[in-house]
Amino acid sequence: MSNTIPTKKAIVIGAGVAGLAAAIRLQVMGYGVSVFEKNDYPGGKLSHFELGGYQFDAGPSLFTRPQLIEELFEFAGEPIEDYFSYERVPIACNYFYEDGTIISAFADHEKFAAELQAKTNEPAENLHRYLNKSADAYNHIAGIFLQYSLHKLQTLFKAPIFKAIQTVKWPYLFNSLNSYNQRSFKSPKLVQLFNRYATYNGSNPYKAPAMLSLIPHLEHNEGTFYPKGGMISITNALYQLALKKGVEFHFGNGVERIIRTQGVVKGVVVNNENHFADIVVSNMDVYFTYQQLLGDQIKAAKVLRQERSSSAFIFYWGINKNFSQLDLHNIFFSNDYEKEFESLFKTKKPFEDPTVYINITSKREPSIQAPIGKENWFVMVNAPANKGQDWESIKDFYKSAVLKKLSNLLGEDIEPLIEVEEVLSPVSIESKTASYMGSLYGTSSNSKTAAFMRHPNFSNTTKGLYFVGGSVHPGGGIPLCLSSAAIMANLVDQQQKLKH
Repeated sequence: MSNTIPTKKAIVIGAGVAGLAAAIRLQVMGYGVSVFEKNDYPGGKLSHFELGGYQFDAGPSLFTRPQLIEELFEFAGEPIEDYFSYERVPIACNYFYEDGTIISAFADHEKFAAELQAKTNEPAENLHRYLNKSADAYNHIAGIFLQYSLHKLQTLFKAPIFKAIQTVKWPYLFNSLNSYNQRSFKSPKLVQLFNRYATYNGSNPYKAPAMLSLIPHLEHNEGTFYPKGGMISITNALYQLALKKGVEFHFGNGVERIIRTQGVVKGVVVNNENHFADIVVSNMDVYFTYQQLLGDQIKAAKVLRQERSSSAFIFYWGINKNFSQLDLHNIFFSNDYEKEFESLFKTKKPFEDPTVYINITSKREPSIQAPIGKENWFVMVNAPANKGQDWESIKDFYKSAVLKKLSNLLGEDIEPLIEVEEVLSPVSIESKTASYMGSLYGTSSNSKTAAFMRHPNFSNTTKGLYFVGGSVHPGGGIPLCLSSAAIMANLVDQQQKLKH
């Protein structure tokens, strides 16, 4: 770290993953960075707690694209191995169906294809063709979304946009993910398995475009990974890196207002005190940024024109048993997937047969993440965004539905095995992480143009104001949040070069 005192100042609002990555990048670029966070811990949704000897990652549970974290450490000139380590997992996920079929999605494509052939009679070439197309789409199209601002004219000249246009097949834009998957696979079980990837950005596979078929590339071609120490180790590594580079953190200090004068950002107000800066980066939900921090109700309302993504209801259970048929990631599918999504997005009511996801980090670190012979279950169902529903009664409804499904498919009464329990609802997601309506990914991708409609990483009306995180371009989830910070830093860099 250099001993020179930075002359330029930056303020980052929120210490979520994107806020941490943004702070690191700006500090390395020569800014003196201060991060204001209303909670008394870093990480935002990527947090952690301990209960009765069980360790629980509170938020995101899937780790893909570790190279994005490696790139950040490289950018900062620090050896990642001093902060963070991870391993590739041999099974991406175990899938359980109501008829008793269990499919293991092996990382090895040949083993995965053989598993599908044996369990569903799906020809091996269908899987290989699908994953090859997924890789092709990702490599040509996603690069533009993940590395560039779609809202700047120079993107047209810098990005390999014409090659991407050639790669974009009409079905990607004009067909739903479900219809694309139906044409790709014979087995309805496989259609359902690959429809699931729409939920990775809180969307409906029966409406979201087939373009989302590039998401499986991350899990099945690049791989699924486990960070040693659980997902919280990502937050810890980024936080330690930020401290090492000289970023200042102010926890328990929520920003009350962004100061701007004549279209130029000047700083923020915290505890009725002005803190001045050359640039301000908001890692807060873009809706709340406009509504609360900028007092711009017109822009806030504009954000809400796009449909919100789904939310989640999570049970954290300490389970007094080991289940050999379960792995790190497990999905128990609904018998009527289409109806489930209709409930999530149309009626906004809980569905009586929800798809259940269970993450068990004690499968990778048995005696560390849970007491010996026991398991820490992160049990999640997709839930509608919060519109004032009675979440207390919904909690009982979901718990009963989840226990019924799991007890049936695992062949054992689960409720007596629960030793400890904690719950996270859309209401608590909103209050803890300032995600409007508890939406996990800001807006959904339930339209053909959704990817282009996300809020940009900069303000068109306030110079020096930038945005990162899951509610803006390129979207939600750890890889996209890290990408949003890199895009923002490039925009700041370009602005600096224009000045000079």
